[in-house]
Amino acid sequence: MFTGLCAFPLTPLHQQHLDEKAFIRILSRLTDTGVDSLGILGSTGSYAYLNREQRKRVVQVAKAHVGSIPMMVGVGAIATSEVLRLVEDAQQAGADALLLPMMSYQPLSAEEIFAFYEEVCRHVSVPVCLYDNPRTTHVTLADELQGRIAALPAIASIKIPGLPEPQASERVATLRRHLPARVTLGASGDALATAGLQAGCQVWYSVCGGLFPQLSGALVRAIRSGDAARVAALNAQLAPLWRCFDRYGGSLRVIASAAAILGLCDPDCLPRPLLPLGEEAIRDVAAALHDLA
Repeated sequence: MFTGLCAFPLTPLHQQHLDEKAFIRILSRLTDTGVDSLGILGSTGSYAYLNREQRKRVVQVAKAHVGSIPMMVGVGAIATSEVLRLVEDAQQAGADALLLPMMSYQPLSAEEIFAFYEEVCRHVSVPVCLYDNPRTTHVTLADELQGRIAALPAIASIKIPGLPEPQASERVATLRRHLPARVTLGASGDALATAGLQAGCQVWYSVCGGLFPQLSGALVRAIRSGDAARVAALNAQLAPLWRCFDRYGGSLRVIASAAAILGLCDPDCLPRPLLPLGEEAIRDVAAALHDLA
């Protein structure tokens, strides 16, 4: 399941509770298109802001509606004990894989980070994707450490931050030297996904894919087939949305606004302390969606 398009949907709330109907509407866009896999409770799914019961319910609802599409579930938390409880919940709910970031309040040594992954991997019964996202976790993983972690049998993929060319090719080649051949690399940072996939990443862990699966899937296929004109056209079509990501503090608030504009969820659908975008920003997002919906 660690190839192709892995779509990461929003977890929409209504009055700070899971909006199950809205979540199902979003999931339906993905199942109707037939994405390669789903990333439930990633950063776009606001995993870090939800409690254990909320997260368990998100996974249960998703599993009931995604059919045969493989489902990876985020299990990140600061305390190892909480991660292990989330692992148990996700596996019991039918997760096909787990997305595991290293989160911490205090700075951690390399040995502490490795011991965390080693302990969690002893308790899993499904494959694990190592989530390297220092922008949100504030934990930086050296290449040598990622190699040690990737050697754990449960590790099947690594979700890496996006880079433009030519840095993407250099980064993928450098990191790949530390990894077992069985471990795939996944591009993130949607605006840089093309560079990552062309550099050798086997999967796109995609925010856009969680709301616009047809366009995102078409981009993956165009890159795989070497259709440069189609790749350029699709990137140009998505570029206004990606500019909004840059302009408004990242992808989450923008994707939440986009989902609301499309009538899929409430405008105020994010967990506090996150607030929806203001009126001017929403107009910008609406303009960016003109050719996407």
